[in-house]
Amino acid sequence: MRNVLYPGSFDPLTNGHLDLIARASKLFDRVIVAVAINSEKHPMFSIEERVEMIGEACTAYPNVRAVPVCGLLVDAVEKYQATAILRGLRAFSDFEYELQMALMNRSLRDDCETIFMMPTTNNSFVSSRLVKEVAFLGADYTKYVPEPVAKRIAEKLENRKDK
Repeated sequence: MRNVLYPGSFDPLTNGHLDLIARASKLFDRVIVAVAINSEKHPMFSIEERVEMIGEACTAYPNVRAVPVCGLLVDAVEKYQATAILRGLRAFSDFEYELQMALMNRSLRDDCETIFMMPTTNNSFVSSRLVKEVAFLGADYTKYVPEPVAKRIAEKLENRKDK
């Protein structure tokens, strides 16, 4: 079985993420969306909420599973018996960081391969950070995220207003 691990914070899941998941689901027997905590980011959603949202957004892809992960990515690769790590590259500026991560992962585990995929043109500029910023500033964010995610963002924004 060919499994791929797609790691990220997914806070929130965007249509760009979903595009990569959909395309990877055709190439691999199983896509494990590894939801991680990034200490450098301020999450809008808990890790449990992110795992739930990914599950809700990926019902059309029966070979996709979202799981929470912590620790080294290479340990998750081993745990989920992944043959590769999937990473998205939106712009050339992403490449330097992603290359460093891929080389570090391979130095930690010789058989750890990283596959880079480019987003479709209409998703090339979308990031979770921008979606959150647009949402917090009151603009329409719904075209950048799957419907279940848009509903959750709306709930978060509403709860924020109540306080």
